[in-house]
Amino acid sequence: MKKIVMEVSINCSKCKTQVLKAVTKLEGINSVAVDGEKGTVTVVGEADPVEVTRRLRKTGKAVEIVSVGPNNKPPEKPQEPSKPLPHCCNDCQLVAVGFGPYDDVRFCSIL
Repeated sequence: MKKIVMEVSINCSKCKTQVLKAVTKLEGINSVAVDGEKGTVTVVGEADPVEVTRRLRKTGKAVEIVSVGPNNKPPEKPQEPSKPLPHCCNDCQLVAVGFGPYDDVRFCSIL
C-alpha cells in the first residue's frame, strides 16, 4: 500500500468534485482525501502515482507530486470543516460573449 500526496489547484467545490471523480475511477485505490484549504489530494492504495497524476491533469488542474511512500499511519479521525469552498470559481465557470448587430453597418461573420 502506497500513500501518494499531491498538490492540486482546488478553488471551489466544483473543482473538488472533478478531482474526486477523476481519481476514484482508477483501480487499486482504497481511500481518497481532498483538502480544499491546503490544496492537497491524498490517495492510499496500489495505484501508480504517474497514472493518478495523469488523470488529474486531464481535468485541467495543475498537479505536483509532493510525496510517495508507504502508508504507515492509521486512518485519522474526520476533522470538522473549517470554511466551505465557494460553489464555482472563475476556472470552472464558462463565460459567453456575443455581439449584437450594429446599426447602419453590414458585416459578414463566419461561424
